[in-house]
Amino acid sequence: MAGGTSGDARAVHEGILRRQSARESSARTYARALPIVPVRARGLTIEGADGRRYLDCLSGAGTLALGHNHPVVLEAIRRVLDSGAPLSVLDLATPVKDAFVTELFRTLPPGLAGRSRVQFCGPAGTDAVEAALKLVRTATGRTGILTFTGAYHGMTAGALAVSGGAADDQVTRLPYPQDYRCPFGVGGPHGAELAVRWTESLLDDPKSGVPLPAGMILEPVQGEGGVIPAPDDWLRRMRRLTADRSIPLIADEIQTGVGRTGAFWAVDHSGVTPDVMVLSKAIGGSLPLAVIVYRDDLDVWEPGAHAGTFRGNQLAMAAGTATLAHVRENALAERAAALGSRMLRQLAELSHAFPCVGDVRGRGLMIGLELVNPDADPTASRPVPPVGDASDAGEVAGLDGGGMGDMGGLGGAAVRPEPTRTPSPAAPELAAAVQRECLQRGLIVELGGRHASVVRLLPPLTISDEQATAVLDRLTDAVAAVARHHASHGPHQQRQACPAQHAG
Repeated sequence: MAGGTSGDARAVHEGILRRQSARESSARTYARALPIVPVRARGLTIEGADGRRYLDCLSGAGTLALGHNHPVVLEAIRRVLDSGAPLSVLDLATPVKDAFVTELFRTLPPGLAGRSRVQFCGPAGTDAVEAALKLVRTATGRTGILTFTGAYHGMTAGALAVSGGAADDQVTRLPYPQDYRCPFGVGGPHGAELAVRWTESLLDDPKSGVPLPAGMILEPVQGEGGVIPAPDDWLRRMRRLTADRSIPLIADEIQTGVGRTGAFWAVDHSGVTPDVMVLSKAIGGSLPLAVIVYRDDLDVWEPGAHAGTFRGNQLAMAAGTATLAHVRENALAERAAALGSRMLRQLAELSHAFPCVGDVRGRGLMIGLELVNPDADPTASRPVPPVGDASDAGEVAGLDGGGMGDMGGLGGAAVRPEPTRTPSPAAPELAAAVQRECLQRGLIVELGGRHASVVRLLPPLTISDEQATAVLDRLTDAVAAVARHHASHGPHQQRQACPAQHAG
């Protein structure tokens, strides 16, 4: 009887997947790499239609700050349903919305909370990005936008235009600092300083071809770009140079917000107050909600300048209020900082044990492992061929070590060039293999990064120590299995189609 029940469950599972493949768009992403059919979920755990259970470190691409079906979220939704309140109200004022805005403003960076406005947008974060771009263009009368290589801001036309994979003559892309694949080949504080100087040069050189822009948009931690945290000192420099030139700074906190990185908002790590914050994902408590919060002097829109039918989602506002309050009252951001640091330290050992793990990085409970091919020619992945040796890298970039006394946190004295680093080439086929091995072990992870070569962890902030240990054990076992297979078969046996990068 038990065997028959199990067989029936598998048949239901396979039938649903088969119909999905036959009926849904070829644009589907997660379903291709994660052939599961969730039917129940609580906290970190998902149960599939086939009866298998999984630890979910995808968390709705970071949407589920409290995990699946948290009691405080369910209770908030039930209260609205039982009250008879309208569920969709366009932009009308309601007690539910008032409570949400009050709780949201309670969490904002101090420099913004006292002088801000909020605009409710369509239900997706990408619509909030569109609103932010429209806002700064309207307020400044300018059109150009500064953005960064590796950025991901959404899937609508304007959001794609400021993301790393698109081209648009209204957008100027700047180097985003990172250590492992530094665009200048040096990494560290010196690489970040070169990125700052490049930005300053473009803005101040009258022949750079980059007129004064309407705004700058950045992610404090690039998520889809490969889990790359911005150095706090670099972010402070971006704030200073934009403020000095009257360029509104837009912080995209769609995935980094609500405690994810170990602070309530990722900009809090640096003490930076942006002019505009783009918020979605976790602020809706698992339901669709997106807003922008911005300085009141930017509020020059005419009525209806940005609208959306579903901007009045009362269930999402109630769930969001409960989530924001629970994270704040229970210090879950601090918990994410402590647990995330511990997990990163343990995962860093993988880069020493397995050559195919090129880098381990992250902030809080936003963690990434970059898989590389250690057998390939490492010069193939060098972003910029070095000119001369590392000792004259400063001269090549126009830096002679002088004039750096105003660098702020990037160093009061001259930053000495670091040795040129040559990371191994990205290995998307190994990352996909790790994802498959994780799924076989009951662990759901996401892929990201420039070449879909980064295994990403986005567990809920409510993950327990025991669950974190289980996640690390399963991930370590999966990496070990892939490393053994790679070592025994060689790269010529690892040729597989590169999976499409997931859209978060």
